[in-house]
Amino acid sequence: MTHYVFRRLLMAVPTVLGATVIIFFIMRVVPGDVVDTITGEAGTVSEAQREQLREDLGLNDPFAVQYINWLRDLILLDPGESLASHRSIMAEIRPRLLVSAELAAGAIILSVLIAIPLGTISAIKQDSWIDYVIRVISIGGLSMPSFWLATLVLMVLGRYFGWLPPLEYHQLWDSPWENIKQLFWPVVILGYALSASVSRMTRSAVLDALREDYVRTARAKGLTALKVNTRHVLRNALLPVVTITAGQFGHLVGGAVVTETIFVLPGMGSYIVSAITLRDYPAVQFTVMIMAASFVLINLVTDLTYGLLDPRIRYD
Repeated sequence: MTHYVFRRLLMAVPTVLGATVIIFFIMRVVPGDVVDTITGEAGTVSEAQREQLREDLGLNDPFAVQYINWLRDLILLDPGESLASHRSIMAEIRPRLLVSAELAAGAIILSVLIAIPLGTISAIKQDSWIDYVIRVISIGGLSMPSFWLATLVLMVLGRYFGWLPPLEYHQLWDSPWENIKQLFWPVVILGYALSASVSRMTRSAVLDALREDYVRTARAKGLTALKVNTRHVLRNALLPVVTITAGQFGHLVGGAVVTETIFVLPGMGSYIVSAITLRDYPAVQFTVMIMAASFVLINLVTDLTYGLLDPRIRYD
């Protein structure tokens, strides 16, 4: 196991390096300039002042030099200052990352609690009225965009209950109850949207497992339906479910942009949108690298989870 983990981490190095190259050069070819954004707010600025500002920001250095400097700072976990706000990027991202991580964890947990039982029941009761009801609920979650559902929920809550998202975000350790109230509806909306795809995947995987020989053998041994479905069917059907759930978690850690915006949550999504608009290269680069690294780490954890779910998988 240790050898496998080390090998996978070693394989992740070129992946992460490739991501750094792509992220860095894409940001450099995007039209616009952070100097234009900064000087546009300051009124009339001479060309000499603009050039001096570019020099101070290191934007006149060759791309290769800028990339090496940025890669060095990235390895040291010191992304520097934001070109737009002149504040430490790490200090700006840290509280936002916690918000997005809390939102993502809540949505994933809720989606799993909803999707796996419903998907399993839908497969076991195939072509019954229960199956049709669950499939309609799943299709509804896939069909309704989360931003539309979030807007609808917010309108109903505001119109009939007088509830609007508070403008000030409350951290979990500062005010747990206020934090839970603020994240409740975003978690419910994202959890329902995510549970739709997970539920359908669970149904398909369970249906495939029910047709396997080992299930018929377990039934022939006289095991109860509950033991057959939990020990033999569900456990072997969870591999594709784990894969799709892990991918969704990696996406949410990067920020659910629209949902965070609608419910006034200071997460990663709103931060990266603002940084892109301002052409804040260091902020965008570091934020996207966090997303890329989270995907690599989540994929590793997912692969290791396979061995726990399926004893036939061994890591030599």
